[in-house]
Order: sequence, then C-alpha cells, then structure tokens
Amino acid sequence: MIVNIALLTVTDTRTIDNDKSGAILVDKIKEANHKLIDRKICKDTKEDIIKILKDWTHHKNIDVIITTGGTGLTGRDITPEAINEIADKHIPGFGEVFRTISLKTVGTSSIQSRACAALSNGKYIFALPGSSGGVTDAWDGILKYQLDINHKPCNFVELFPRLKEK
Repeated sequence: MIVNIALLTVTDTRTIDNDKSGAILVDKIKEANHKLIDRKICKDTKEDIIKILKDWTHHKNIDVIITTGGTGLTGRDITPEAINEIADKHIPGFGEVFRTISLKTVGTSSIQSRACAALSNGKYIFALPGSSGGVTDAWDGILKYQLDINHKPCNFVELFPRLKEK
C-alpha cells in the first residue's frame, strides 16, 4: 500500500538545497514506494509549524506527516510543543523506541532528543531530529516497518481506516 507523506523541515538555517536530513527522507520515502505529497521548510516558530501541520492534517490525500528538526533542548527547539497543541493522542512508544535505537548509534546523547509522535485529525505526525543520523535511525529502525502494510504482527498503516473512530 502506498502511503502519502508530507515532510516538514523545521530550521532557522537550512534551505531545500542544503537540507541533508530532508533529502535523506525524500530518498527513503521513494525507496519504500510511498508518495511525497508535499515538502516544506519553515523557521523554528511555533505558530508557523502549527499552521502547516494543521493545513496538512486537513488535506484529504495526506496520511502521514514527518517533521525533522526542532526536537532538541535549546530555546528554539519547539517542534514537540507545536505538535502538542494540535495532538488528539500521543504515541509515547515512538519516542521511547527511537531513543533506544539511537542509544546504539550516539550513546547517552540519545537522551537529548525529544523525538515524538502523535495523532491529529486521523493523521500520524512523527517529529524526528534534524540530524542525518537521527532521521536515518528513525526511518530504518521504525518508520520503514510501521509504514509497511506487510509488517507483522501489526503496523500503523492497517489502522488508517480506524483512526477517526469515535
């Protein structure tokens, strides 16, 4: 099953031309035979992040939103806070599994990541670090499996039809 994905890079310094983490994700999305519906870059401004995410959660042809950047500890890192404002449900296991995977590649520095996931208006939102290693760990260790309908015993894709149940 093809998953329709939107990709947001949150950064004060990068452009599409030098967004290495975004480029890695674009390649991985294509390799998995999913479809990149939209890609944007925005500054580390909560209001801008929220506006883009809200727009995408109301886009009929988007199933999954992936953000990269803004998940660290500095004052400008506010992606998790922006997601909190629009989240219907949090997926705490995502961040826990990400940090476990990251522990193997960056050691105890993994505790500095606030990678997280949530549901908003029936869409998955995954907030990944801005580093190329972080997005690679998240995709290769979690997302490539959970966004594959054939992954067993279960996966995020099989839940698409039920995410808006009341």
